[in-house]
Amino acid sequence: MSQDMIWLFSGLAIFLSVASLIGKTLQLRSARAYRKAGQAVVDNPVLENLVARINAWWVMIGVLGIAFYFGQLGVTILFFFISFYALREFLTLVPTRNSDYPALFAAFYFALPMQYFLIGISWYSLWVIFIPVYLFLLLPILSSLGGDTARFLERTSKVQWGLMIAVYCVSAIPALLLLDIKGFEGRNLLLIAWLILVVQLSDVLQYVCGKLFGKTKIAPTLSPSKTVEGFVGGIALSMLVGAALYTMTPFQPWQAALFALLVNLLGFAGGIVMSAIKRDCGVKDWGNMIEGHGGMFDRIDSVCFAAPVFFHLVRYWWT
Repeated sequence: MSQDMIWLFSGLAIFLSVASLIGKTLQLRSARAYRKAGQAVVDNPVLENLVARINAWWVMIGVLGIAFYFGQLGVTILFFFISFYALREFLTLVPTRNSDYPALFAAFYFALPMQYFLIGISWYSLWVIFIPVYLFLLLPILSSLGGDTARFLERTSKVQWGLMIAVYCVSAIPALLLLDIKGFEGRNLLLIAWLILVVQLSDVLQYVCGKLFGKTKIAPTLSPSKTVEGFVGGIALSMLVGAALYTMTPFQPWQAALFALLVNLLGFAGGIVMSAIKRDCGVKDWGNMIEGHGGMFDRIDSVCFAAPVFFHLVRYWWT
């Protein structure tokens, strides 16, 4: 790890330590208030959810730290497994039939490992079109061989959609390591860290601002907990943090601020779109893999939309 990366993870550890202390203090104050009123102590759902989220973040930051320690190999392997679990969650919720199994087999055991293998060998020209072109054509061919025409277009589209979001879009994060940015050689891990930090911090700050100041629902049928106040406050604060951390990027401060604004808006859009899919499937969360956060997709839905756009803009303007 570079010195900058060590400082980054040290800062995150300090931030989470303060957050854990605040969460524990609030729990103790709540319990003390119940005892003072002579009532049995009852867990506060909001506080319990907050503490669970903080504990989950400890685990996630630790896993990220281990992956970043091993450089390109560690990061590529980490996001391979993230894609695997996200694709598994997605395809578990959408209905499939026996004739779809060849397409599902190809998605999990051919497309997924090949996409990350192409990153490992730095073959950008094939990586960028492998899923959008070749798998887009291959999957319906495999599904059609079963001869089952019932809701064929819908079933095929769902597998294609899951592969694009869970694998192609997520793989754009480790693909940032392929970029040869002049004057930024050997620091691409910092660029990945900046992207993840800014997008995830925006989610956290939107949640906090929404709880503190939220009144106006921004998308009540898709995500009842999201508010206009939380949206504006979270994105604005995260944009300021992104600009302040411009030294982690090849950008100037104003460029970092604009990029932070862009990826945060895309992240919000990703969260709304994936919420719409969950509502269509009749579930609240994609799974229960991460305590306090739901499934893997519940944690990466915003990054899915932000990562590919960020990757291609950086590649176009900075390489």
